[in-house]
Amino acid sequence: MRSNRVRERWAQGEPVISAWCSIGNSYSAEIAGWSGVDCVTVDLQHGMTDIATMIAMLQAISSTPATPFVRVPSCDAALLMKSLDAGAYGVICPMIGSAEHAAEFVAATRYPPHGVRSFGPARGLLYGGNDYFEHADETLVRLAMIETQSGLEAVERVCAVEGLDGIFIGPNDLGLALKGESVLDPTDQEVRKAIQRCLKAARAAGKHAGIFCPSGAVAARRIGERFDFVVINSDANLLKAALTAEARAAAGVSR
Repeated sequence: MRSNRVRERWAQGEPVISAWCSIGNSYSAEIAGWSGVDCVTVDLQHGMTDIATMIAMLQAISSTPATPFVRVPSCDAALLMKSLDAGAYGVICPMIGSAEHAAEFVAATRYPPHGVRSFGPARGLLYGGNDYFEHADETLVRLAMIETQSGLEAVERVCAVEGLDGIFIGPNDLGLALKGESVLDPTDQEVRKAIQRCLKAARAAGKHAGIFCPSGAVAARRIGERFDFVVINSDANLLKAALTAEARAAAGVSR
């Protein structure tokens, strides 16, 4: 089976850098895959992407050195299976609020006897190889998002779930849950403590810890804090920022 670059990086003790595709377009996904990142995550939750477009984006990413990931919109077993069958090599599941919820997520991504995933990898065979079924369970990556009050309260138990590779922090939603505020790089002490609690829980359980960042500079700082899966903002946010900066430069004034 084709190796998973994310697991290879982790095995070497190196952090993983992920691009994040909110724009539902295979061309932008392909550009992201050639940017030097380790993986590209297609966002099905908040991105402007449907299933058909997701498949085209996974195909585009597969032509690059990056590993294809999908952030599903919910812990829906059918959608998790479809994302993996379409060739995703990693899945990020949002709004995980308990160990039981995390276990349901993991079960949907693993074949019996360790899970309930049904057989039908379709494009997964094309991308992964003919021996996909024999090696999929240990090759694919599973990250549970911690972004709610219930998820924070259960984070230690979530990290103990067998088969879960790690957690992924959504700072925006975590800030909303704790403070009623949305902050990508929170400085609020309560939110900062919550993020550190998540990181500590993951490390104590021998799991990986990821976080969404507003920039590469912030991602580098998070890596210094021992996060080993960092997102360097979304393609939509980066495009908007770049276009705004260029428009201001062209006008020669601050808009």
